[in-house]
Amino acid sequence: MSWFLQNRNLKLLEPYDWKLSRTVLRGEGGSNASDLPGKALMSANMSEYIKYLFKTVRKYFGEAVVVTQEVDDIISSEIVKEAIINNSDCKILLDQRKYMNKFEHIQKLLGLTDKEKGQILSINQANHPGRFYREVWIGLGGTHSAVYATEVSEEEYLVFTTEESEKMEVQKLAGELGGNLELAVRRLAEEKRAEHKQVSTPK
Repeated sequence: MSWFLQNRNLKLLEPYDWKLSRTVLRGEGGSNASDLPGKALMSANMSEYIKYLFKTVRKYFGEAVVVTQEVDDIISSEIVKEAIINNSDCKILLDQRKYMNKFEHIQKLLGLTDKEKGQILSINQANHPGRFYREVWIGLGGTHSAVYATEVSEEEYLVFTTEESEKMEVQKLAGELGGNLELAVRRLAEEKRAEHKQVSTPK
């Protein structure tokens, strides 16, 4: 699945290809990435393994990636917290609106500045009405941080969406087209592009 990384002016940037350890903290919205197994991290053996993994992978120019919806998954173990947070050069946060009232705790945990906090809490607050994208905050080792827009084509969105109503819409049209899923995706994508164009065109 190809995807695009853009700045807030929707200018296309280079594909994301850093070779660093990352921590991805999800908020509103979902992802198909595997979640951090919280229960497993409670065991001493797994905690020590995570610590070993993060310290070792960097020596071989590798990359360890942690994805979680709940920050408590990381901080439930002191060993894991120190291993993951301290060894993550790159931190990626999605929409954090549901943590708005307790974000100071997350800010302290991740060592974020007030400027970075402001950037993160501005995610998806003023998106372009005629474009279907989501914003993401990326911070690099405390030296650079910014909010970017991520966007895929309409076809790719329809193929990989996890929204039940959208999946049913694709399946229904495919059934009407003799089971041709590819054609159904193409037609729906064209319809949605036309709808977005109408929304973005001033009257």
